[in-house]
Amino acid sequence: MSREDIIAFVFFVLIIGVTLVVTYWASKRNVDTSHHYVAGGEIKGWQNGLAIAGDYLSAASFLGIAGAIALSGFSGFYLSIGFLVAYLTVLLLVAEPLRNLGKYTVGDALTARFNTRAVRSASALNTVAISMFYMIAQLIGAGALISLLLPIDFNLAIIIVGVLMTVYVVAGGMIATTWIQIIKAVLLILGSIGLSLAVLAQFGFNPIALFNAVQSDIGREAVIPAAPSGLTAGLDSISLNIALVLGTAGLPHILIRFLTVPDAKAARRSIIVATWIIGGFYLLTPILGYGAALIVGRDRIEQADPGGNLAAPLLAEALGGPIFLAFISAVAFATIVAVVAGLVIAASGAFAHDFYTNVIRGGEATEQEQFRAARFTSAGIAVAAIILALLLQGQNVAFLVALAFAVAASANVPVILLLIFWRGFNTAGAIAGMLTGLISSVGLVILSPTILGDNAIFPLTAPAIVSVPLGFIACYVGTKLSGTAAEREMREGIQTSYDEIYVRANTGISNIEREIREATPAEEPRTT
Repeated sequence: MSREDIIAFVFFVLIIGVTLVVTYWASKRNVDTSHHYVAGGEIKGWQNGLAIAGDYLSAASFLGIAGAIALSGFSGFYLSIGFLVAYLTVLLLVAEPLRNLGKYTVGDALTARFNTRAVRSASALNTVAISMFYMIAQLIGAGALISLLLPIDFNLAIIIVGVLMTVYVVAGGMIATTWIQIIKAVLLILGSIGLSLAVLAQFGFNPIALFNAVQSDIGREAVIPAAPSGLTAGLDSISLNIALVLGTAGLPHILIRFLTVPDAKAARRSIIVATWIIGGFYLLTPILGYGAALIVGRDRIEQADPGGNLAAPLLAEALGGPIFLAFISAVAFATIVAVVAGLVIAASGAFAHDFYTNVIRGGEATEQEQFRAARFTSAGIAVAAIILALLLQGQNVAFLVALAFAVAASANVPVILLLIFWRGFNTAGAIAGMLTGLISSVGLVILSPTILGDNAIFPLTAPAIVSVPLGFIACYVGTKLSGTAAEREMREGIQTSYDEIYVRANTGISNIEREIREATPAEEPRTT
């Protein structure tokens, strides 16, 4: 290996060593299902905010957006705006009710109102599908990144990441995953700030001078947003942003983070912390992207990777030499590993807790059986993701991340919102909405130019503009066609009263009548 390869290898080993130490520490505390799925609900608000930022700032954010800005100019910044606005939706509509209604999974929140196996099964199916789409894309991205930065075979790189995420989740559970995400978020922020300062130092620490240099050397079009060309392109842009803004509120690995904190106040605080961190990070991406375009050059970036994903590492090498390159590359590696660990937790929790424990076993599994099922399922999900990533290598899998957001926006968000805000909503509507959102979003992507190219039947690459309304419509139609099912389900004990769900979602009180009874002192017996 060359000197640069040795330095990069040392940084990678250090990152892996630190995360394994954290996993060993967490394994001593990962003693039951509560700690495995949601860290026992003991994560503080600011810690969870850092972890959410670490979960959300994936390789697509760190490498992809910087590369898109470097090659496409300001147009590449649009994606980050959608990512950031999404957290306002999460903060205002989802975070507090989900924390008050859920226990371990999204399915728990849904069955707080609709206590049926069918609802749990549909929720588990959506969660596993979304997580697998996202995970496969991350693993393939990890393989490509590591094989480009180190003399390691692509297949071996995927296996290394897969083995690491399996160890983190099986041994350390959500505790290890949370702290690895916190470490990764801190490293990513420090690396991005350091790289941005190094770029600005070339322009007298004046961002305006940087933008002027871009306009002078590359062209005015690089700093002015380009309008979509044609109706189809405009609708595609709108559709993609709908998926980004709404999809975040339905991503299982983001939603379960609200269940790791002790109360709704901590859930809100964690979103506020995450939003500030993510917003600050995205403000740095134009500096990184434009800096790479000017200092590294667009031709060299495209030659290294046509998608521009190596723009940030190449910029680090140009400004700081092999040591800075190795550090930034190791941070990118930690970014991917932390994200896939969170995805494994979400997918395995849905299968083991929702499907195995509550559907197959009818909620009768012992604590030890549930804990064992959680660990075995985590390993199984990780192995399946590794195999699929190896089979799909060489394919253009960028659509998988967009598909994950589209499914989340179409299948999860309508049901979650109507669960909280519609009194007449019932089990039939919830199942119809989840399945319609899943089938329509996946089906439209298969029929789109992303898969069929020029033979596409559906003209847009992003399906959310159609599949999200279909999800809401299916919820409404399924509810109305089933007539007065809501009242019948409440009489049969299948559905919880909407009044109780409304109070619980906003206050955390889980049984109104019992709480009132316990809070009211017994009447003193009268004496004559």
